[in-house]
Amino acid sequence: MAKENPVCKRCRREGKKLFLKGERCLTPKCSFTKRSYAPGSSSTSRPSKLSDYGVQLREKQKAKTRYGVREKQFENYYLKAAKTKEARGEKLLQFLELRLDNIVYKIGLGASMRQARQLVKHGKIKVNDKKVDIPSYQVSEKDIIKPVDKSIIKLTKTEIPVWLKFNKGDLTAEIVKIPSRTEIDSDISEGLIVEFYSR
Repeated sequence: MAKENPVCKRCRREGKKLFLKGERCLTPKCSFTKRSYAPGSSSTSRPSKLSDYGVQLREKQKAKTRYGVREKQFENYYLKAAKTKEARGEKLLQFLELRLDNIVYKIGLGASMRQARQLVKHGKIKVNDKKVDIPSYQVSEKDIIKPVDKSIIKLTKTEIPVWLKFNKGDLTAEIVKIPSRTEIDSDISEGLIVEFYSR
């Protein structure tokens, strides 16, 4: 039996498909499709009931995994959100959504967050006609994102968020507006994350 990819275990740990392997997640080869139970357990074992803290922790971990952010970086996003006058949870999600690697993934230039991050790291993406190689770079309203060389890009079919404008002809995206919570397509319960950090 082939050894399971560690990335796939993250989806099983969170009990939800996070599409970390891109198009593979849509095929029968997806590990979560084959074994939707948590790693280290079996399909017949009963899932243990989580405490309130456990539920909050899992939600934070799910968000970290979904956006590919490390612990300290995620905490910094929360602290930055807490300093604003806006709702902490919504602002946190906005910071995560407006990362350059996430935008590249959202418009289909990368089949997965990992691939999108690699495109940015390798200097394949421009923001306002300047190369940016920092995946965590925060894009702003009216910013224009496009590949340095569109011939190397294999566009992935994806549903473009309403707050992004995308031209498939030249693979150019524009940040139309900063997304509100209702415009962020995410099943993350940001309220649980706020509760986690407010303990």
